[in-house]
Amino acid sequence: MTRISVKVDGTAYQDEVEPRLLLVHYLRDRLGLTGTPIGCDTSNCGACTVDLDGVSVKSCSVLAVQADGSDVATVQGLARDGEWTGLQRAFHEGHALQCGYCTPGMLMAARDLLRENPHPSADEVRHALEGNLCRCTGYQNIVRAVLAASEQEVTT
Repeated sequence: MTRISVKVDGTAYQDEVEPRLLLVHYLRDRLGLTGTPIGCDTSNCGACTVDLDGVSVKSCSVLAVQADGSDVATVQGLARDGEWTGLQRAFHEGHALQCGYCTPGMLMAARDLLRENPHPSADEVRHALEGNLCRCTGYQNIVRAVLAASEQEVTT
């Protein structure tokens, strides 16, 4: 077992973990943060995308011990005091989801994009989200929602 200290959505945690435990399983099984889904376990779908020290990562490809000393942001930490971010509102209002399985990863990847590039083009949005698969929507409403959020200038 290895001792880790990690801050997740603003809350500090110290735990003993197996060195082979994936971050996605730590978040879901140890911390109960089930908003980060396990999609494919091969890092292909992006559903498990989280923010690790300011960078989007697929939490199924990161070991929990690699997050030691880090700040992790999950989709569950986006809203503050029950208030959605502009990005979350844009996804809701723009019908940028159907089954919702990919939505956490899409939101986290889009959040990362908008931090880096507050006013992306549609092509830049598509490029930023290409590591996240959606089997339902055809992506058009997702791209529109990210662009709508970028126009609000209040995304995170």
